[in-house]
Amino acid sequence: MTQLLNLALGLVLVAVLVIFLLIFLNRRGKGKDNDEYNDIERKQEREKAEEEKEELVSFQGGQDLTIVDILEAPGEVIGKANHGTLYKAYLQGSNTVRLLRFLRPVCTAGLEDFVSEIEFLGSIRHPNLVPLLGFYSGPRAEKLLIHPFYRRGNLAQFIRDGNGDSHRWGVINKISIGIAKGLDHLHTGLQKPTIHGNLQSKNVLLDRYYEPYVSDFGLHLLLNSPSAQEVVEASAANGYKAPELIKMKDATEETDIYSYGVILLELLSGKEPINEKPNPDEDFYLPNFMRNAVLGHRIADLFHPEILLYSSIDGNHVTEEKILKFFQLAMACCSPSPALRPSMKQVLRKLNEIGT
Repeated sequence: MTQLLNLALGLVLVAVLVIFLLIFLNRRGKGKDNDEYNDIERKQEREKAEEEKEELVSFQGGQDLTIVDILEAPGEVIGKANHGTLYKAYLQGSNTVRLLRFLRPVCTAGLEDFVSEIEFLGSIRHPNLVPLLGFYSGPRAEKLLIHPFYRRGNLAQFIRDGNGDSHRWGVINKISIGIAKGLDHLHTGLQKPTIHGNLQSKNVLLDRYYEPYVSDFGLHLLLNSPSAQEVVEASAANGYKAPELIKMKDATEETDIYSYGVILLELLSGKEPINEKPNPDEDFYLPNFMRNAVLGHRIADLFHPEILLYSSIDGNHVTEEKILKFFQLAMACCSPSPALRPSMKQVLRKLNEIGT
C-alpha cells in the first residue's frame, strides 16, 4: 500500500513539473513572438519615416531655395506631359520666379539611378543650357526640379506669335549659334557625353536679349523606360524625331542633330514642323516640304519673305546666298542618313562662315 502511495505521489510530482515546464516554454515562445513582432513594427515605422522624409538638394545658383518657399509658391501651369507638369512659380522668400517641373512618381526611374542622374544634371553649367538649380523629394515620392524662369518664353511661341524680331537675320543667327553651342557642350564638353533626347523649339527658352537656353536635356535619364518611350512618341508627333530613332535608349548625337535641323527650318521659314491641315499639294512634314520646294523650284517657300525686308531696314545686309547656305546646312542636319549629318562643331563652323 505504501509503495502504491509513493508511486502515485511521484506521478503527481512529474505531472506538475511537466505542466510548469509547458507553461514556461509557452511564455518564452510568446515573448519571442512579441519581440519579433516589435522588430517588424519598428522596421515598418522606420521605412514609413524614410518615405515621409522631405529632402531639398540645391546646386550652383540655387542656394537660396527653401522647402517652405517651394511648397507655398503660387504656381501657374505652363506645360503638361504624361510624365509631369511644368509650373511658373513665384518664390516669395527669395522674391524670384522659377520654373518647377513636377515628375509623376510612377514615371520616374529607380531611386538609385534617379539620384545619380540628378547629381550629374545638377553639375552641368553652360551659358546656353538651362541649369538645374535644385531638386525636391516629397513625402509621397513626388519629385520637383527647379530651374530659372526666362521671361520671353520658348522659341516655338516666339516664332509663331507674330513677333517681327523673329524674322531679323541677326536674331535668327544668334539663336541658331546659341543652341548649337549648348548642344555641342552636351555632346563633347562633359566627362560623360550627354544626349538631349527631346530637342524641340518649345524646349529652347529665350531671355530679353534673345539669347537661347536649351532646356529638358537629359530628362529621359530620370524616367523609367515606358515614360522615356512616350517622350520619343511625343517627339515624333511634333515633327522632331529622326527617322532611325525607335527607342529612347537608341538616341544619339545624330538624332539630336536631326531635331536641331528641324529647328533651323522653323527659324528660316516661320512654319511649324507638322502642318495638321496641309493643302492637297503640300507635304505636312517640314523637311519633306522643303525638299519638295527645292525640287519644284519654289525658292520663295524656303524662307520667310520678311527676312530680306528686315535686313534692308536694319542695314544688316543678308543676301539670298547666305540664306540658301543656311538652308543647306539645315537640310544637311535633317539628312535621312545619320552618317551624312554634320557634327555640332561642324555646324558651328558653318554658321560662323555664313555670318551675319
